[in-house]
Amino acid sequence: MEELKRKKLKVFLLSMFFCISFTGNMYALDPGSKAPDFELQGEQGPVKLSSTAGSVVYVDFWASWCGPCRQSFSWMNAMQEKYRSQGLKIIGVNLDGKNEDARKFLSQIPAHFTVAFDSKGVTPKIYGVKGMPTSFLIGRDGKVIFQHLGFKEADRENLEKQIKAAVEAKK
Repeated sequence: MEELKRKKLKVFLLSMFFCISFTGNMYALDPGSKAPDFELQGEQGPVKLSSTAGSVVYVDFWASWCGPCRQSFSWMNAMQEKYRSQGLKIIGVNLDGKNEDARKFLSQIPAHFTVAFDSKGVTPKIYGVKGMPTSFLIGRDGKVIFQHLGFKEADRENLEKQIKAAVEAKK
């Protein structure tokens, strides 16, 4: 029983460490830089960023154990529905070590957007992800518009403003 309590505490502490918000620019990608392409296995087959050329893309790095990630899914589902017709594509990149953990999460909290799996953690290194969740808004030209770390209720309005401006920008 003590061992189980220790394991739960360790998971909790690790989750809190990775889900906290950092301040300042701690990313490898600056706004205006070209978003690195990636190809990962997804629920419906391969997911390749370059195949979304001409769309506004919201790439969100998440894990099943991250509390703020759990909160962000209903918002991302709503954004995908609201802005799909204007060219928004959301790609959720799961970083769980076991895809089964992500699938269990998705059975409880479905995603109405594309989900890709990166159990080896290659893509977050390329993007300079420092915590969970981390998202990148990528313009129709393939360049990073902004990056955001964490997710809380107060973020929703500003994030949607950024998405709205990106989908309404001249093509």
